[in-house]
Amino acid sequence: MTVHFVGAGPGAADLLTLRAVRLLERADVVLYAGTYLDAEVLGHCRDGARLVDTQHLDLEEITAALVDAHREGLEVVRLCSGDPSLYSAVHEQARRLDAASVAWDVTPGVPAYAAAAAIVGAELTVPELAQSVVLTRTQARSTQMPAGEQLAAFAATGATLALHLGITRTRELAAELAEHYGADCAVAVVSKATQPDELVLRGTLADIADQVEAAGLRQAAVILVGPALAPDVRGGESYLYAASRERRQRP
Repeated sequence: MTVHFVGAGPGAADLLTLRAVRLLERADVVLYAGTYLDAEVLGHCRDGARLVDTQHLDLEEITAALVDAHREGLEVVRLCSGDPSLYSAVHEQARRLDAASVAWDVTPGVPAYAAAAAIVGAELTVPELAQSVVLTRTQARSTQMPAGEQLAAFAATGATLALHLGITRTRELAAELAEHYGADCAVAVVSKATQPDELVLRGTLADIADQVEAAGLRQAAVILVGPALAPDVRGGESYLYAASRERRQRP
């Protein structure tokens, strides 16, 4: 049997991939992060499946549950909010599974930043304005950031920023980013994207902290920053679709 790390997407039960749904439908055991996961996602699980909420478990306890279920000969799914490639602790869990000789694989999901961009109707890479997206987080009650990954260094590029795990430090972050983007730079904050209690805030680096604090946001929010987020954004046009571009016929 194999342990499947599955991206649950941003929250909506219909934003899982077809592969993810098939894995949930046949799983005997499903471990999920109850803090961030909309309960409707679990509606894809079959009747009788063992459901384990991991929000109060540490890494060793989660890994032990995966290994024990595997050794029972059960099909196991570890649901990760968003996409497993970002801030999911898959690396740490997979390392432990390897040590226990337990096979595993990964099924991607819709990442929270992509869902947030869709909700506000923004393309994060606007020609001649922003062609890079930086996915990063800030340090508060979390693991230390690696040397060289300072927020100011990313902001200096002018790229679109997608900030995770930083909603409780919005005021501090906005002040730091304003030094590079300007206080009037557009910001969008999306809390619990695609879930029933989704909340969207739009503003600038000058006023977004006031909005976040007034809304009482403390977790499960993505902060998008950059000129591409402006409601009236005007950029260039992609050469890919230009009439002047030579197009080759595929065989």
